[in-house]
Amino acid sequence: MAQLSLFLVVLLALVIPIFMARFQISNVPTAVAEIIVGIVMGSSGFNLITSTHDLTFLSNLGVTLLMFLSGMEIDFDLLQRKNNPKGKSQAGKTVDPLKTAITAFIGIVVMAFVLAYILRLTGLFSEVMLAAIILMTVALGVVIATLKEKDILGRPIGQTILLTAVLGEVIPLLLLTIYASVNGGNAEQLWLIILLFAAAIFLLRRFKQPYLWFAKITKATTQLDIRLAFFLIFALVTVAERVGAENILGAFLAGVVMKLLEPSEATKDKLTSIGYGFFIPIFFIMTGVGLNLRSLFAHPSSLMLLPVLVIFLFIAKAPVVLTYMRYFQKKNAFAGGFLTATTITIVLPTLQVARKLHAITSTQSDAFILAAVIVCILSPIVFNSNFVLLPEDKIKEKVAIVGANAVTVPVAHDLHANWYSVKMFTDKKNQYKTYDSRVENLTFLPNLDEETLEKDGVFDGDIVVAANRADEDNIKIARMAKEKGANRVVARLSEVDSKTLTEFNEKGIEVFNSTNVHAALMRAMIESPTVYRIMTDTKNILYSVKVKNTHYTGRQLMDLEFIDQITVSRIKRGDEWLIPRGATVIEPGDILVFSGEFKVADHVRDLLSKE
Repeated sequence: MAQLSLFLVVLLALVIPIFMARFQISNVPTAVAEIIVGIVMGSSGFNLITSTHDLTFLSNLGVTLLMFLSGMEIDFDLLQRKNNPKGKSQAGKTVDPLKTAITAFIGIVVMAFVLAYILRLTGLFSEVMLAAIILMTVALGVVIATLKEKDILGRPIGQTILLTAVLGEVIPLLLLTIYASVNGGNAEQLWLIILLFAAAIFLLRRFKQPYLWFAKITKATTQLDIRLAFFLIFALVTVAERVGAENILGAFLAGVVMKLLEPSEATKDKLTSIGYGFFIPIFFIMTGVGLNLRSLFAHPSSLMLLPVLVIFLFIAKAPVVLTYMRYFQKKNAFAGGFLTATTITIVLPTLQVARKLHAITSTQSDAFILAAVIVCILSPIVFNSNFVLLPEDKIKEKVAIVGANAVTVPVAHDLHANWYSVKMFTDKKNQYKTYDSRVENLTFLPNLDEETLEKDGVFDGDIVVAANRADEDNIKIARMAKEKGANRVVARLSEVDSKTLTEFNEKGIEVFNSTNVHAALMRAMIESPTVYRIMTDTKNILYSVKVKNTHYTGRQLMDLEFIDQITVSRIKRGDEWLIPRGATVIEPGDILVFSGEFKVADHVRDLLSKE
């Protein structure tokens, strides 16, 4: 029976995502589907799967890897204000994603404790701290997946929801550690948890340089990056257990350390494949197997707790909706609040800890899990059915062009509206009068000082182009734009001295020199007329795109379903340019240079660039 249970769990882990893909079930997270199937196949249903020693071990390893990968999902750069600039919200207001997320989460914490006290007063659940921790959690993985699907992760509302979810994973985990230490009789050892963080910092500093060396010498038979990841997991889990903390905190910190080591996309994919490809599905399925709904339905008090928990999990996130409504469209604020109600990844380990501490009964634990499952089914559905993509959400990059003239105006018209939102600025009154009726978003600048440029939103662009006629103006604007954190800065210079060129190369400022461009086009017309025709073709377009969509990585070019509709001319991998062949395998981070008819090329670029 033990071998049959293991076989069935592994079989289900394979079949469930195939079934969901076949019947296009995309609104329900795979983890929730695995728990539901586990319920059906376990003691609550057909009783075909039972908990065995091997499955318990694999399930425990699964939850450890789940917490590790959760730690890797957190981008702490987002918590730095310089990497979290203010932007215009969907309601037209200036929004600071970090400040808004912190305000929303403070509201969640207050509401969670209020609801936890209500549970205690009604006699439904007495552990206030434990209930509050569960009510304030947010499933970061589910939120990221949903935002990526909507392609709004880089928009102000997407960043705000993401940061709220980050806080909803980190803060409850830290509170759980304190709760476990106090209730486990280790309150006097609570200060030792500082040693766990010290160990994490030590490992980060110790392995930063060796990791870079590992990445260079790793090969298929050694996989040093993966070995290091598992060393970090077991090292910090061991330290966590020794100082009286929970092992899930150690695993989570190991994920944070691994993230800060800046692993390659290939390493992330391998770790994700190991976790979500085998161990984590076993944890979710066994969570469902362990649920005893018969016992839950036989206890009226625990059964009464179920609908109350479902309602409270939504009410706990009401402050998110109220906060978001100040900055975003009401319908989208409502949808964002519902998305933050998803809570499964931290809830399951939390309940596991609570059961170990005997702070919760098995039937109460089942009620919490079932409530989390119900909420995780409803929340993405409500979000997807209510969230409306506004024009600014669909724009990929904002372009700010300083200088309205015969060169820049045609460029502004030709930039594809599906990919760019263009604003033009000029400090010349005659140019403003000439082009105001021909350019949709043209702003007159009284002067080119930093205060004026910032006030009128020049530095809000993802790409800032300094294209005035005067080189000194363009040099000044380019320097300011780079200092203000623009992703890309392009400076139009008629004459380039070596000192300025060296400075701009060091700062990452791109230089457009018309003499060089004209010479390059003339050479292309003589040496490679086909390339020239591609560059000047009005029916087709030439694109370069960084491959982020893992669905297309690890596959040969000839196997891509759209390869017969585009022409791939070059592939850049790191600092190396590859000549594409049918058998060339696409790797994460590759830059593909390809051409094709406008509509097809747009579709391909969209597919490849999705994270």
